Amino acid sequence: MSSPRGGDGTGTLRIGVVGLGRIGAEHAAVVAGHPRVGEVVVADAVRSRADDVATRVGGRAADLDDLDDAALDGLIIATATATHADLIERFLPLGVPILCEKPIALDLAGTTRIVEQVRARGAAVTVGFHRRFDAGYHRARAALRSGELGELRRAHLLTCDSTPPPAEFIRASGGIVKDCLIHDIDILRWLTGQEIETVHATGVNRGAAYIGEAGDVDEAAALLTLTDGTIATAHTSRYNGAGHDVRAELAGTGGTIAIGLDDRMPLRSAEPGARDPPPGPPWQNFWERFLPAYRAELGAFVDLVAAERDDGGPQAGTADAATPEDALAALRVAEAAMLSMAEHRPVAVREVGSAPA
Repeated sequence: MSSPRGGDGTGTLRIGVVGLGRIGAEHAAVVAGHPRVGEVVVADAVRSRADDVATRVGGRAADLDDLDDAALDGLIIATATATHADLIERFLPLGVPILCEKPIALDLAGTTRIVEQVRARGAAVTVGFHRRFDAGYHRARAALRSGELGELRRAHLLTCDSTPPPAEFIRASGGIVKDCLIHDIDILRWLTGQEIETVHATGVNRGAAYIGEAGDVDEAAALLTLTDGTIATAHTSRYNGAGHDVRAELAGTGGTIAIGLDDRMPLRSAEPGARDPPPGPPWQNFWERFLPAYRAELGAFVDLVAAERDDGGPQAGTADAATPEDALAALRVAEAAMLSMAEHRPVAVREVGSAPA
């Protein structure tokens, strides 16, 4: 677990964290070290897990039912995916900002229901698409938006795990498209400011039998067409033996920029004289690859919590966070990709549900 970053003990915010699997426990540790946070209240379906995390991060353990009366200033939801929508509904009446790990729900109906409830309440709810806070993606977005790259002609995106997660995760994940490829879908929208209009996807299962038994694939690729006709490709895998590989490339008429070509990328060059391998150890998992982005995301959430409590308006950085509407848009594209794989044809995203009016 990441160690807290050294809160100075003068913070006054009380942040709740629900769900203390790996990512929830890591979030609790990061938030506990934020200088504006005075107390972290952690809860999990397994009380001993909450007690353990509370001890490690210097927080307070609580049962889920106790959070309604815990005087929270903000809440982070990092439970199993199937519980996200119900927990957002449950805690919206608290009237505090909520950061929910993606996705809101695995189906369009559940996601749309939350979008409508959040809108009706005017609630401050953000969704955990952490790549929006990564320095490399920020640099590439700025290069595209400033005109440095000229007119965008194509984009290529990659999300590959070094090894597959266990069977119980696969069964509850919604599949590789909604678990992994959806990050590329969201970040492509964020990078370009465009919507994805059509998807042509394919996938295969060549690895562990439990992946296929869950109706999932372990290799998938999608051809995506944006609003202005720009073509993008997105690839995802559960079996990238060289390491955890997340990269992206934006190519325009004035230049090309790549994200993820750092000293720890799990990639070798076949060219004579090229630096091979990169000097650092390859990335092995999403947390170590994106730890600075997670910290930035959580820092922006703490700023939002402080602004809401003090009625000071949005703080710097919160504009990058994904909204429930963003989560719904990404899920619609993911659903279109899954339909494309099932029917072996290109699918227009408009065929798959619609956004709330």
